[in-house]
Amino acid sequence: MQTRVLITGVTGFVASHLAEYCLGKGCQVVGTRRRRSPLTNIKAIIDNKQFRLVEAELEDSRSIYSAIRTNQPDLVFHLAAQSFVPTSFELPHYTLQTNILGTLALLEGLRQWSDSSSPKIHIACSSEEYGLVSSDECPIVETQALRPLSPYAVSKVACDLLGAQYARAYGMHIVRTRAFNHEGARRGVEFVTSNFARQAVMLAAGKISELKVGNLEAVRDFSHVKDIVHGYWLALEKGETGEVYNICGGKGVKILEIIDILSRILGRELPFSVDSQRLRPSDVPYLVGDCSKFRKQTGWEPKLTFEDAMRDLVIYWREELGLS
Repeated sequence: MQTRVLITGVTGFVASHLAEYCLGKGCQVVGTRRRRSPLTNIKAIIDNKQFRLVEAELEDSRSIYSAIRTNQPDLVFHLAAQSFVPTSFELPHYTLQTNILGTLALLEGLRQWSDSSSPKIHIACSSEEYGLVSSDECPIVETQALRPLSPYAVSKVACDLLGAQYARAYGMHIVRTRAFNHEGARRGVEFVTSNFARQAVMLAAGKISELKVGNLEAVRDFSHVKDIVHGYWLALEKGETGEVYNICGGKGVKILEIIDILSRILGRELPFSVDSQRLRPSDVPYLVGDCSKFRKQTGWEPKLTFEDAMRDLVIYWREELGLS
């Protein structure tokens, strides 16, 4: 019997890769999207007979419950969210409402749906929850104190704790993951890796003369998105209910190094200047994780590198901009 998978926010960057992964596993996949969400990220699977798209608003509990009841999933991957940190400073109310109340609506819908076999539920949380972490507290383990530095991070802490509470209170099979930065083709241009890759492609084509950048001193733990979605699958296949797991590469990369990587990929120097508009009110200075707990539980190992992800982004932007 085919495994039935429900993915919230399927038109998003990570969710679109997860949908492709699940289809590759022979699953029937149903993805939810907001009415206004573009279909660009799922154009490769939109006509797949094993894939179905449904409209559902996180803030509308009735539409969420309808999607659950109609499709009766075996596995649920909750990825829908307002996920851009700078936007959360501009729209904190919207960010908290969408992320927290949306997660609550999904969990309530799943709790109320009665079926002979309850689905396994994955909640995609974030390394941003750790927030203010000093270098001597890294690599970060799951028991590290949560000190969120943005409204987005606060919202993900709440989603994380909701998942833990529903698992304990109602015996629901819920696994939470705190993925560190993950990159690859289709990453939104508002994110630093994709923004730099897009600018680099334009510079190489003579369209601009330099990159505009923000804080280059922050250190992040980058993985390839395809490794992360494989981790999400393993989280439900082998993870323990109620547990939370870091998923990461365990290596810190300074944002400045992204420019060096792009220079190698493109075979040229990339001049840049700092744009004050790209600086955040507060920024996590150092964020490197330890995922030994997850590796021990699931056997997960990354197969791709951060440079592979940046190369995929360069190819993606060349095609999108018609500069290949």
